[in-house]
Amino acid sequence: MNSESLNKNQKKELLEIAKKTVESYVREGKIPEFKIKDERLKRKESAFVTLHRDGQLRGCIGQIIPTDKPLWEVVRDMAIAAASEDYRFNSIAESELDKLDYEISVLSVPEEIDNWQNIKLGEHGVIVEKGKRSGVFLPQVATETGWNLEEFLSQLCSQKAGLPSDCYKKTGDVKLKVFTAQVFSEKDIK
Repeated sequence: MNSESLNKNQKKELLEIAKKTVESYVREGKIPEFKIKDERLKRKESAFVTLHRDGQLRGCIGQIIPTDKPLWEVVRDMAIAAASEDYRFNSIAESELDKLDYEISVLSVPEEIDNWQNIKLGEHGVIVEKGKRSGVFLPQVATETGWNLEEFLSQLCSQKAGLPSDCYKKTGDVKLKVFTAQVFSEKDIK
């Protein structure tokens, strides 16, 4: 399930891409260009960009399934989305830029599982799907909230997917997929 780990310089470069992109987009409405030489950052992978301000969530958007875009470009695009498209928050204002902390989660390809009890809290991110409804929690949500497995899955079903809180226990038309993530932030890299 895991893809090749990113090294410190690669993580640093992705964080720099996210930060420069948000600052350029918020200040000037422009998406900066980057010249990426590292082949690892050109792989087709998915990622989430999470913005925090004063320790509080300020925006989080990602792409779960890899597309034809390279990882660095996914990070750039998700940074803009986290700053301006997260429906839970107003867009990032210029006055906030120096107060933001950036976190990136690089995801493995999700794999369907048939038993919810095989989910490892803090290691697996989870996607629940039923019909056209779906929701996702990154692996760090379990750690940050302190929820046990059943609380984690109940919140995922009800809060994120708008489904009954126990739908994960039903077999058949409810799908559960798990993935892992390399999660890193500016404070981890310094």
